[in-house]
Amino acid sequence: MTYEEMHAVVMGFPGVEEGQSYGAPAFKVAGKFLTRLRREDQSLVLVDVSFDEREMLMEAEPATFHITAHYKDYSSVLARMESLHPGSFRNFIERRWRRVAPKKLVKAYDAERA
Repeated sequence: MTYEEMHAVVMGFPGVEEGQSYGAPAFKVAGKFLTRLRREDQSLVLVDVSFDEREMLMEAEPATFHITAHYKDYSSVLARMESLHPGSFRNFIERRWRRVAPKKLVKAYDAERA
């Protein structure tokens, strides 16, 4: 996935705002974290990923999914942007967005898609 594809996916959700985190692009909704790009390895930080799911992802696609020591105790996984499929990224972001976005945004989004 390219940076442009990633940007289009995440900005496609209502209320998403672009900002900076640790000097790199980051995205939030209603002030709550969605994802950010790690400059160190061009990986995206994906949160709300259970430890079991994370282990499965890292085993199934080690070229894409990984963690660093910093993330070992968090329900997060890192995904190398270059090998992450845009559809998979969209699913991770939608799951997180639904969890942290204001309920009225989620309701309007669902109504528009129905």
